[in-house]
Amino acid sequence: MTTMTAAQKRAQAKAEYDAFLAACPSRKLLDRISDKWVTLILAALGSGGGSPEPGADCAGEPRSMRYSELSRQLAGVSQKMLTQTLRSLERDGLITRTATPTVPVTVCYELTDLGLSLHQLMRGLKAWAEMHMDDVLANRATYDAGAA
Repeated sequence: MTTMTAAQKRAQAKAEYDAFLAACPSRKLLDRISDKWVTLILAALGSGGGSPEPGADCAGEPRSMRYSELSRQLAGVSQKMLTQTLRSLERDGLITRTATPTVPVTVCYELTDLGLSLHQLMRGLKAWAEMHMDDVLANRATYDAGAA
């Protein structure tokens, strides 16, 4: 039996990631990043906050945003859910949190390089959902009419 260095073990484990397997850690990551709040937080941070209007483009430049800005941008998110989601994104290395000692403390969030790479995918997903919502609603109505 040959011994493997730590780097070789990491490379082998990485090659063996398979989200179709229940025990694979990538499945938990997929679960986290497929959450609607994660998608919307990444879209907001990656587009400079965009516009609060529905259907607004997310093509702005990434920038840091204060907690209160994110809260206003993400209509319907509870304070608890926003805080939990931001903490999980920070733990995964997708965002950074910077606290400035002011009165009250100013907290800003910003995408990391890893978060920016995921933002590109999320922006496309958000755009797809907005572009095809009419089709999905029509299909739902047709399906529901036939199921009744």
